[in-house]
Amino acid sequence: MKNHIKKSILILSSALLLAACGQKTTTESNGKDAKAKNLTGELTVYTAIEEELIPKYLESFEEKYPDVDLKIVRDSTGVITAKLLAEGKNTKADVVWGTAASSLLTLDKKDMLQGYTPKNSEKILPQYKDSQKPDKWVGNTAFMTGIVVNKAELKKRGLDIPKTYEDLTKPEYKGLIVMPHPASSGTGFLTVSAWLQLMKDKKGWNYMTKLHKNIGTYTQSGSKPAKLAASGEYPIGISLVYSGVQEKQQGAPVEVILPKEGLGWDVEANALIKKSDKSHDKVAKAFLDWAITDDVMKKYYDANGYSTMKNNYEKPEGFPKGVSKKMYKENDLKWAAENRNVILDKWEAKYGSKAEPKEE
Repeated sequence: MKNHIKKSILILSSALLLAACGQKTTTESNGKDAKAKNLTGELTVYTAIEEELIPKYLESFEEKYPDVDLKIVRDSTGVITAKLLAEGKNTKADVVWGTAASSLLTLDKKDMLQGYTPKNSEKILPQYKDSQKPDKWVGNTAFMTGIVVNKAELKKRGLDIPKTYEDLTKPEYKGLIVMPHPASSGTGFLTVSAWLQLMKDKKGWNYMTKLHKNIGTYTQSGSKPAKLAASGEYPIGISLVYSGVQEKQQGAPVEVILPKEGLGWDVEANALIKKSDKSHDKVAKAFLDWAITDDVMKKYYDANGYSTMKNNYEKPEGFPKGVSKKMYKENDLKWAAENRNVILDKWEAKYGSKAEPKEE
């Protein structure tokens, strides 16, 4: 019998809701095919992977392990990170799948990750996995920010397409730009982190203050600025490159601009949660092995246009050229993790007044 996926609302604790928000979804997958391997059990997976991609990715796991009951808890990176930190040693998560490596490094500082080196992890390039053995985290793909512009709306206003971060501070763009809130969105945080590293601390904050004058709102989702740009509500969105490409593929009059200064990026990675109860370890490790198999790695690439291993994949339609060359080469994920709370507190004090309302 084929696996079935049921969706229901994940109710977060009231304390967590005060700290973060986003789309809250729980997906359960129950396999019943007796022909598959004998692995059985339950597994709770926390993920920040875009919701529409999860069923596509999971197809091969469900085919291979139909007797494993998966509970997929999905939300934005900031919410997943806050949820895990709030739950601490009492978390229900067995593994984290497709969540920012900088967030996983934050969890590791709290001694929440268990070292495990998945099968065939040697094919993952060194910069996209833990430098220690056994691995505390291993990356699937990288995600990065670009500038998503609605060409039709800008033309209607007689405005040029911005090509650089500095262009975004021009007075003619006042009120026309949206970007993700760094506390709730991994995309927002990696963007802020990149600016502070690219421009250095003081210049980075000065830049964000100038940009703030042109911001219409800070969204709670990393993909929403691309959607708002596509609809024309805000013609310029600082957003996931993936999300901008997706809107373009669906026919929106948008272009994804790769700023010449460089792209902020993070690694979409997986990790084993450290728990005293080891009853789910066998299933959890099988999941982490599967998560970097060739089949699903190709799917990550098709969705994101980037892979953490050497490959000769054909670039998906609509992805801008030169993404890998534009990614900021000195991006320090460990620095981002260590300074996360300080950065977010300062950012909130300076710019949080323009954040869009949190969804209840």
